[in-house]
Amino acid sequence: VCLFVFFRLPEVEDVVGCHVEDAVTFWAQNVSRCNDLLKLSCALAEACPQANAVFGKPDFSKIYGGCFSEDGCWYRCMVQQVISSEKAGTIFFKCQVLYIDYGNSEVLNRSDIVEIPPNLQCPSVAKKYRLWGLQIPTDQNLNMFDEGKKFLSSLVFEKEIKIRHKGRHEDGTIIAQAEYEKIDIGKEVVKAGFAEKCTSPGNAKDAEERKADGMQNQHRKIKVSVPLGVNRSAHALYSIPRRRCDQVAASTRTQNFTGNSAFAPQEKMLASTSVPDTRVAQIRPNQKLSEDNEVLRRENINLLQTQKELELKVQQLKRELQSEKEASRKTARNFEETLRNYVGTKMRNLAAKVKALKEVRYTNKNSRFREQLSESIKVVTEGCLTVPCSLEKLQKIWTEYDLAQERIRLYRNVDEIDALIAKRDEVQQNLHSAVEELILEVDQLPLSERSRTLQELSASLEMVYGQGSEADDSEDAFQQFFKWKSVKMKKLICVRGDTDTALQILADWFSGTLKCFDLMSETSSDLEEVVGNADEILKKVELAICEELDTDLNEPDEAEKGIIMSAYNKVIHNVCQEQSMITVIQNRYLASVEFKKWAEEWLNRRPDINNLLSIKKTVKSLKAQLRWKLVEKNNFEESDDYSEFEMMGIKEEIAHLRNRVLQEISKEQEEYEKLTYLVQKWFPELPLLYPEAGILNYMNSGGLLTRSLERDLLDAEPMKELSTKRPLVCSEIQGQKVLLKGYSVDVSSEAKVIERVAKYHRAWDQQKEKSGLLQLLFLLFCKSDPLVYLMVPYYPGASLGALQAVTPLTLEESLKVMKGVAQGLQTLHGANLVHGSLHGNNVFAVNRKQGIVGDFDFTKSEEQRAAANTMVVSTLSLVSPELKMGQPASPASDMYAYGCLLFWLCVQNQEFGIKEDGTPEVDAVVMDDKVKSLLLNLFCCNRLTAEQVLRDDCFLTVDAPPVSPPPGEAHEPREECDSEKTGEKKKKPLTEENGANPTQ
Repeated sequence: VCLFVFFRLPEVEDVVGCHVEDAVTFWAQNVSRCNDLLKLSCALAEACPQANAVFGKPDFSKIYGGCFSEDGCWYRCMVQQVISSEKAGTIFFKCQVLYIDYGNSEVLNRSDIVEIPPNLQCPSVAKKYRLWGLQIPTDQNLNMFDEGKKFLSSLVFEKEIKIRHKGRHEDGTIIAQAEYEKIDIGKEVVKAGFAEKCTSPGNAKDAEERKADGMQNQHRKIKVSVPLGVNRSAHALYSIPRRRCDQVAASTRTQNFTGNSAFAPQEKMLASTSVPDTRVAQIRPNQKLSEDNEVLRRENINLLQTQKELELKVQQLKRELQSEKEASRKTARNFEETLRNYVGTKMRNLAAKVKALKEVRYTNKNSRFREQLSESIKVVTEGCLTVPCSLEKLQKIWTEYDLAQERIRLYRNVDEIDALIAKRDEVQQNLHSAVEELILEVDQLPLSERSRTLQELSASLEMVYGQGSEADDSEDAFQQFFKWKSVKMKKLICVRGDTDTALQILADWFSGTLKCFDLMSETSSDLEEVVGNADEILKKVELAICEELDTDLNEPDEAEKGIIMSAYNKVIHNVCQEQSMITVIQNRYLASVEFKKWAEEWLNRRPDINNLLSIKKTVKSLKAQLRWKLVEKNNFEESDDYSEFEMMGIKEEIAHLRNRVLQEISKEQEEYEKLTYLVQKWFPELPLLYPEAGILNYMNSGGLLTRSLERDLLDAEPMKELSTKRPLVCSEIQGQKVLLKGYSVDVSSEAKVIERVAKYHRAWDQQKEKSGLLQLLFLLFCKSDPLVYLMVPYYPGASLGALQAVTPLTLEESLKVMKGVAQGLQTLHGANLVHGSLHGNNVFAVNRKQGIVGDFDFTKSEEQRAAANTMVVSTLSLVSPELKMGQPASPASDMYAYGCLLFWLCVQNQEFGIKEDGTPEVDAVVMDDKVKSLLLNLFCCNRLTAEQVLRDDCFLTVDAPPVSPPPGEAHEPREECDSEKTGEKKKKPLTEENGANPTQ
């Protein structure tokens, strides 16, 4: 495809009348500024009609020339061949030229051509293209050819064509693939029947030419501005004389459309020709000769390149040969040096190997190979204890005894329980006999020594072989190990024997050699016989030593490791089995000893409750006296004969009676504990036989319930400033201030309250003071009203709300306190309890360093406690987002309230924002980075547990030992805080924000 643009100079009128060379210079300067085609305008021809006279005879050895056409325009061309002809004795010169800016050829008169000065010559613009992979059918006529040109012109005219270069011919023709949008131009031409795909061997040649030319595939987009049948401007094409056009058509047809060629629309194809075939035939040999010369030139270049490469390779080989020679000389010198020192070096190496062999033999200690594992197998197989014969019999009778006890425990008819007790006593007699038999048999067994031996054996093996895995319990594991060990020992003995023999031969050789060189010896020896086999002896010694050193008994292969580990796992399995059996025997032995001890005390007799009833009778008498004294005190206060001295005596008597009541109640508690133990272990029938003792109620309350202590007997002071929602009184028992919290209950709710109180108390009882929970002292009833009172220690002024309102905690104090609170929550959550009422007035800082979680309202469920309006500190709600969405209370909601309290303590007086979900904006507050990280993990969806909080970096350096607060120390349990209630004189008002702050 030929690309060209017609361009006219704007200064054409100014050129008229100037010299031709000056005009060409003027034209070239303007064209170079526009980067366009070199084209002489018709005005230049008018200004210089005698162009041939100006330039004289043209020099045809020049490449570039200009031709003047009848259309009045100048065109750049290149002379390809000079054609001479003689007519009527006159020689005429014609030239075959190629228009380098349009691509077509033509035969012109010599007078029509002038030479372009060298300084005005520039490369041609026209390029010759051939469609890739296409050729003109051999049977195509001229009309069909012209139709093909028109069809190709319609495909590309005024369209942006994408050109992909595929290669280049030696004559400069570019092989290209043309596409418009997604249409392949070449395929469209083939479909129309104007061309066909190449099938000739020319394709291989084209590929070689493309490779030699080094052209890379590339994409170009061009704009075709004129039809493909046009060479120059439209007026220039049709103004050329007819004879000249005919010659152009003939030559173009001959050059471009033979063999493996496709349409070349950049050249003008005309229908007729007037140039004689003889002239065209003269051009072809010259073209063939030029092509052959080009091939020879390229071959010469390739040969020169190959010669250079071979010369470089020869030089490289010379350098490598020189290096090899130097290395050989160095090796020879080293070899000579080695020969000079061979004997000394050989003996030194041999001595070093003998020394290493001595160390290896000393380490292995000859026969200690895998001896530890062998001895362990012997221990677990030969010294294994067996199960006592009486154990199975005892287990059977004990199971029968437990079943009889369970039947009595579940029975509720006191009239028919005697039969069950008699059956139980009979089984009890049999159990006693079996227990004695087992004790006698077990006393003969070395259980402790055997257990200690197995523990030491397991520990020593784990140090060598690591942690054992599950054994396959194969019976032949030990046999495989001993078989493998025997084979290894035989091999070791054989290798050591060979080594010892070789070393003995070497020693004998040294002895014989010594005699040969002994000048004082009278006996003569054959030197050749003694010394002749020295090399062979040394070689055998060295091989024997190396073989023994390579036989590393401590590094078995994979199969051997499998045998060893199977034996080891089997040993560990047997050890674990025997340890479990010993544990069962020991536990049953201890239970038997305990049963025997109990049987010696209670067999054939039954415990009674006389002592408990006696204590209750004493308590009843003392309570009556105490009530009388209280009535006497009240009457005396209202009498006219009031005396301060007598009142003092009455109060002392009241205090004395109250202390005696409390002492007797303590004895009653101890008696209940004994009876509880007997019921749980041996006599489950006691609660049914003695319902008046209230043993079952005491057990169900976890030991808190007492009916001997009454609220009216205590010198109680109402604490309205702490709560107005329920009765709350303060008293003092044995020097300790206590609070009595009253709960209104009925028959249905009483059992639930007692159950919740007992569950909380059992959680506290697991760790007691270390639990982080508030201790519950007593659970007592009131005869005058349907209330149940819970007695807890009273520490006024220790709640977080009270402390923060007066003397806020420092960061260090806050972390100590909150560590104790986390411990309390961990205790509750470990007992499957949810607090649900954690707020500023229900968390206490004893001595400002120990945090305690207060109790909660035992009459309410977890959800009811969490929905209370006291779950707020400052402007921050302690209710977690999931509770607000209606989900049930959980340990996670407790941890959210815990995080809010920690945030409230650390933020002090800083302003903070609240997010849409109700969580505080932690990042906007200035605080310790570790605390901030902990808070973010407490406010997220996947919150930390109490156990994880205790392991947080914030509390690693916090020392919060359990504190036993002295009597009177501040502590005020509040599961609900009454807002805006005023206490007594000099006491601050209570609010939900700062809590209560009673004066101590």
